[in-house]
Amino acid sequence: MRVVLIVVFDGFQLTDLAGPADVFTGAATLGARPGYRVELAAAQAGPVRSSCGIEVTAAHGLDTWDGPVDTLLVVGGMSVFTAAADENLVSGVERIALSASRVGSVCSGTFLLARAGLLDGRRVTTHWAGGEFLAQQFPAITTEPDRIYVRDGQIWTSAGVTAGIDLALAIVAADHGPDLAREVARWMVVYLHRPGGQSQFSAPLAANPPKRDSLRALQVWMEENLEADLSLPSLATHVGMSTRHFSRVFAGETGTTPARYVEQVRIAAARRMLETTDHPMDRVAAAVGLGSPETLYRIFHRHLGIPPGEYRARFTKF
Repeated sequence: MRVVLIVVFDGFQLTDLAGPADVFTGAATLGARPGYRVELAAAQAGPVRSSCGIEVTAAHGLDTWDGPVDTLLVVGGMSVFTAAADENLVSGVERIALSASRVGSVCSGTFLLARAGLLDGRRVTTHWAGGEFLAQQFPAITTEPDRIYVRDGQIWTSAGVTAGIDLALAIVAADHGPDLAREVARWMVVYLHRPGGQSQFSAPLAANPPKRDSLRALQVWMEENLEADLSLPSLATHVGMSTRHFSRVFAGETGTTPARYVEQVRIAAARRMLETTDHPMDRVAAAVGLGSPETLYRIFHRHLGIPPGEYRARFTKF
């Protein structure tokens, strides 16, 4: 049996544990040979409370574990920074990782692996909300914050929450081939399987809210007038600034350029239309100011990693 040791801590995200655990046990049930045995560990053995209040029991303490580990998997959660300050937890993760065949994290669990010094020189991902902070705190790590999961040698990291299922399915596929992973996904009624390079669809606009009333009003106007001329000179004129001054002020207060912000607003609007209407692609492109289906296709591929038609097929709500 391949032992999958999943590490939890007080305040962990329950789905980060349950999703991958169900994938591995499902693979064993459906015929994986060798199979998987999921074990639960914490800094000390005993009850561990998740962020939603459901309590699990860690049968093992990291300080006393002495068995073989095929896959060491660390979960995430809003309390991960408190957990990362627990020297016993971090040292336990580091010790077991050194002998594990594979080391991974789900969501913000990446911060625990980084704190243990296991990610230096590696490419990793994490929940979209923490990517920038991870890069700032650990500059020796190459962060790819908009990926579903990333594999770099024996290190596997995934994005937030349900992306842990994608990570676990990818591990099953690596161990036993895609057919078994596909069967596990079918039994779990999940999509098999989102490619690791695919964008995290839940990421919102990354811009900071501006302090100036004129810029906040401009943002509202842009969202209400996507078909208008939203070029840099036009926006500068709208707020009564020179082009150079407007560009500098907008970037300084929002953290992004006007052009990039406009594109993100238009993508967000296009996504909403694709999710909630059956309008043809030319109508969607025109409505959000992208002009043509070709431009819509190109921008979706660049930002989300898939064409708009496939996005609609996965996320349609009508």
